[in-house]
Amino acid sequence: MEIRKTVEADLVRIGEIYENAKRFMRESGNPNQWNSGTPNVDTAREDMENGVGYVAVDGDEIAAVFMFSLDRDPTYEKIYDGAWLNDEPYGVIHRIAVAEQGKGTIDVCINECFCRRPNLRIDTHRDNLPMQRALLKRGFRYCGRIFLENGDERLAYQKIEP
Repeated sequence: MEIRKTVEADLVRIGEIYENAKRFMRESGNPNQWNSGTPNVDTAREDMENGVGYVAVDGDEIAAVFMFSLDRDPTYEKIYDGAWLNDEPYGVIHRIAVAEQGKGTIDVCINECFCRRPNLRIDTHRDNLPMQRALLKRGFRYCGRIFLENGDERLAYQKIEP
C-alpha cells in the first residue's frame, strides 16, 4: 500500500469514501459527527490545495483518505478535563476515512504519519466508538476534551513514539 498526496483525479472517489463513512457512522450509533455535509469533495480539494490531503492507495484503488499536518492546530490550544502528554511539536490527523474494501488500512495511514512526526494528536466525536477503540488499540492515550471552532466537543488523543 502506498501513501501519497491527493491529486485532482482522486476527488470523486474521496467524496464517495466520505459519504460511505458518514453512512457507517449513522448506522453504528454516531449520527452527530460529519452531519453538516463535511467532509466532502470541497473539503478534500481544500486539503489538497493546502498540501495536507493524503490517500492510501492499494493497487489502483484508494483505500483511505486523511488530512495530515505538521502545523499546530488552534483547537488543540485549550484542552479540558485533562492534559496533552507533552507540548512538543506534533502532527495532527483529521478527516480519516477508509473505503469499505480498505478496512484495516488505518494502521498504514497512522504509521506513515508517525514516520513524519513521532508525536501525533487526533480527536473524534464522543459517539464514534469504533474510532475511539481503534485509537486505543493503536496506543493512543485519551487526554481530555477539546472544542472545534464551531463549539462542537471532541475527545482528544495523543501518541508519542518512543
